[in-house]
Amino acid sequence: MTTHTEPRDTSAVGRNPHPRNFIGTAMRVLSTVTGSEFADKYKIREPINRVAYQATKTGFQTLGAANRAFKAVQGGSGDAKRLTTAPKDYFNLTPDDEQQMIAETVKDFATEILRPAAYDADAAATAPEDIVKRSAELGITMINVPEDFDGAATERGVVTNALVAEAMAYGDMGLALPLLAPSGVATTLTNFGTDSQQRTYLPDFAGENVPQSAVVIAEPRPLFDAFSLNTKATRVPSGYRLNGVKSFVPAAGSSELFIVGAQLDGKPALFIVESDSKGLIVEADPGMGVRAAGMGRLLLQDVAVPESALIAGEGDATGAAYRDVVRLSRLGWSALAAGTARAVLDYVIPYVNEREAFGEPISNRQAVAFMVANMATEVDSIRLVTLRGAARAEQGLSFAREAALARKLTSDKGLQIGLDGVQLLGGHGFTKEHPVERWYRDLRGAGIGEGIVVL
Repeated sequence: MTTHTEPRDTSAVGRNPHPRNFIGTAMRVLSTVTGSEFADKYKIREPINRVAYQATKTGFQTLGAANRAFKAVQGGSGDAKRLTTAPKDYFNLTPDDEQQMIAETVKDFATEILRPAAYDADAAATAPEDIVKRSAELGITMINVPEDFDGAATERGVVTNALVAEAMAYGDMGLALPLLAPSGVATTLTNFGTDSQQRTYLPDFAGENVPQSAVVIAEPRPLFDAFSLNTKATRVPSGYRLNGVKSFVPAAGSSELFIVGAQLDGKPALFIVESDSKGLIVEADPGMGVRAAGMGRLLLQDVAVPESALIAGEGDATGAAYRDVVRLSRLGWSALAAGTARAVLDYVIPYVNEREAFGEPISNRQAVAFMVANMATEVDSIRLVTLRGAARAEQGLSFAREAALARKLTSDKGLQIGLDGVQLLGGHGFTKEHPVERWYRDLRGAGIGEGIVVL
């Protein structure tokens, strides 16, 4: 299999971060070992023969497989920790030095570690366990955990998370999903969890052994509406009982914790569900795209959860927490699409400049040049709308319009970028010799994805 290797710009990796940004320092140090020695040591460059769930090729069904016990913690102040917002008097999409360093470090990891493993991960329909473990050392999840729980966050970092998602998807969107999904859980608990929920779960997201987890909202039905769920939560004396089916769950078979969307009293709400809960069954559900994410379904059959499992509680009568989670998930998918779309563009430009027909590069043809120019324009449109939405969310402003626009652009233009990439490669675009066909399939998944939070 031939691959195209792009030159890496590591000019910002060696910058000195702010003294308080110890996570940035850790990532900068890690960037020095993400080269060939790191890959050879952990045999990540070799074909991945060990997969966590080999049965995903034909489908698996299993009960929850949590390997840790989350012990409920009581006795806190009762006031949940919230990250501050940072209102600004101007709109600035230029990442600061620390954000640039983090994004470039993640991009190095994505191009050197994720991309070489993506072909085999896509075929196996699962993320290699080695990569999942090593990615935890990047400390991405810590960015969303308050310092009170040994994290690195002092204020909301939605823009930073968007840049990280974009950089990770530049390597491979399918592998990026399970690596980033725990960040979405940490963000949801930090932004909307109670004091007890935060004390019980957040400390685990600040270490290197981060629990595989995901926010789960999507359901397997036509014209799915995230604000009208078929999954139901019923009140019982001990708490709540959940029934329904959730789909599009990354790393479903190895996840230890889920935040599940369900209809409660006619309104959507979020519930914490541990994977070893009685009545929770996980099924493999590999699809056309993002196959490396190990997508699965959750079958919720009278799953009992305590009253403390409800996120935001009765105080969130307007459902603001749920709405923000859905909108953040849409921005997250758009950030992932921006990264993959950029990978397509960066791959096809050298190809059309080097490929000759009738004695000249095919990029000399207006039809080809215009197609590439359109791709570049649409990549920027997805990215800028996504970052604008992230910036507004970070400042505590309404970002509903931007989230809707980003989702629309991702659905329409993201898929078109993938299609044009395949077209520009001609017959090669239809083969697995080049990664563009996989990126096209992943961009199709980004257009229909809903409810996986990575910001």
